[in-house]
Amino acid sequence: MSQPTAAGDSAPAAMRAVVVTHPGGLDALEIKDVPVPARKPGWVRIKVKAFGVNESEVTTRMGESDAEVTYPRIPGIEGVGVVDDADVDSGLRPGQQVATMMGNMGRSYDGAYAQYVTVPAGQVIPFETDLPWDVVGALPEMFQTAYGSLTTGLGLQAGQTLLIRGGTSTVGLSAATIAKDLGATVLSTTRTPERAAELRAAGVDHPLVDDGILADQVRELMPDGVDAALELVGCSVLADTLYAVRRHGTVCFTGALAGQWTIPDFTPFMIPNGVRLTSYGGQAADLPADVFARQLQAIAAGHLTVPVAKVYHGLEQVRDAQADLESGTTPGKHVVVLDD
Repeated sequence: MSQPTAAGDSAPAAMRAVVVTHPGGLDALEIKDVPVPARKPGWVRIKVKAFGVNESEVTTRMGESDAEVTYPRIPGIEGVGVVDDADVDSGLRPGQQVATMMGNMGRSYDGAYAQYVTVPAGQVIPFETDLPWDVVGALPEMFQTAYGSLTTGLGLQAGQTLLIRGGTSTVGLSAATIAKDLGATVLSTTRTPERAAELRAAGVDHPLVDDGILADQVRELMPDGVDAALELVGCSVLADTLYAVRRHGTVCFTGALAGQWTIPDFTPFMIPNGVRLTSYGGQAADLPADVFARQLQAIAAGHLTVPVAKVYHGLEQVRDAQADLESGTTPGKHVVVLDD
């Protein structure tokens, strides 16, 4: 199993990358030889060791993203690896282990489905760990989104109740483990009764089967409603989620696993009296390096479980990874490792 090391290499002139030249099916993911990206001042070039495969990259490949996504494009909204080149005053050194995610990478500029990627220095999180790349590669987007949603989006506090809608997604499973660590009582959903055990394994106190109408189930357990709700399914169920939250509680809209990002004929009066609606779409800076370090330590100590669905080796298996992700049959994170 490939391990993080402190050994950096000088970048060659060309690299292999997965390129989407036009939207389409899995065959739109083409492996090509392309120039290694030049590093701009204030940016960092990273030799990619592993990256997670995410729903948003499937959306980019299919041409269903917003207008900021242009083609041709190397997808990949997250990655881990080692620093190849950085400004002298950046505090980063060649060979240093780093993670990066979000910030429009893989969308308005090329992402991590490649041997090298360049990103703004502020989007880089340094770390040190002996965990293998297949584990570390599962973490950045998943933990950043979950942690940012719970803290920036919801301000979750110990002793509060949290509903996670879309609980068997990677972000949902991560949010459950983080929320339990913060001292919250967690309710979380699945559309499949057989997957309730996965929620319990992540620490969920009350697994719920989501048939599209959830508020009544929540209020049977919490008559006044939950203190906070993390919405990962999307606009198709948002109104129902809002009614599961107590007055002065908060719903954070973070994802749209069901594919619906807008509400036709939206009116603010659909929000119940006194319930707060916010959103989260943050950046790498929302996951402080010390928080990421604690998560890595907890994983190494066996206190935190990483929901890895499957590990793939090499860019040649990216199509398989996206196909498996789309099928939805294997819960957890799909991770591609670039073996040396």
